[in-house]
Amino acid sequence: MDITDIAAVKNYLLALQDRICTALEQEEPGSRFIEDIWERTEGGGGRTRVLSDGQVIEQGGVNFSDVTGFKLPPSATAKRPELANRQFQAMGVSLVIHPNNPYVPTSHANVRFLIAEQPGEPTIWWFGGGFDLTPFYPFREDVLYWHQTARAACQPFGDDVYPLYKKWCDEYFFLKHRNETRGIGGLFFDDLNEWSFEQSFAFMQSVGNHYINAYLPIVQKRKNMPFGDRERSFQLYRRGRYVEFNLVYDRGTLFGLQSGGRTESILMSMPPVAHWKYNWQPEPGSAEALLYSDYLKPQNWLGI
Repeated sequence: MDITDIAAVKNYLLALQDRICTALEQEEPGSRFIEDIWERTEGGGGRTRVLSDGQVIEQGGVNFSDVTGFKLPPSATAKRPELANRQFQAMGVSLVIHPNNPYVPTSHANVRFLIAEQPGEPTIWWFGGGFDLTPFYPFREDVLYWHQTARAACQPFGDDVYPLYKKWCDEYFFLKHRNETRGIGGLFFDDLNEWSFEQSFAFMQSVGNHYINAYLPIVQKRKNMPFGDRERSFQLYRRGRYVEFNLVYDRGTLFGLQSGGRTESILMSMPPVAHWKYNWQPEPGSAEALLYSDYLKPQNWLGI
């Protein structure tokens, strides 16, 4: 591991942020991402980009960060106590898109790289990331396309990679207190360092590159579908689940807050509007009930 490896990862992440923002802006007639450059007192900083009040995207954020610190936060060492008290450098691109139209799913993606060092000890590095989809009114063809694209991202690295990281995604994005998945899954991986640096980096790039290929066609297909107050109300209710997961379980959110990160950038993942209703239940046989009965549970979408 040398400085050129770290620079290559950073350059890729900055370019990925640019490409994703450009692709999403092409779906908007007039709205554009605003950019906010920030620095962190302990070390490092980032480039936050947020698009609000668009015709397609109600609010979306695409963040790049590269931060350093003197001690890894508890969220990073809970399962790896040997990393406690190590200095670290963490960089990544993280994004969440909350569309206007309830027929367009919310999406999330993240790719990241972390280095943990301690004098006299070998440097430890790993990659992580993934992407997942949270529909409100799902279409099976969209779900299959999403998972087919996720599998395509993994296929060059082995037949067992997609099933492994698909299962990890199902388990990670699970709201235990609701006994349901956040959405229909995708990919999730973390602590990836058993491969060589070159292969691990290549896999992270494949995941990052396939995100926009997976999401944009779904946006384009669904963004002009007519909807009414009923669909909007259900969208806002289901967005509450997104908030619950991010604040209770999400490791990225916890890492950012525990490491003294920039709160505005960390919490840009939240929807601009969300509703909670006491003990709400969908009408039996309704489109809303179909989400619960057919989609919010782990399943083998591709029959692999």
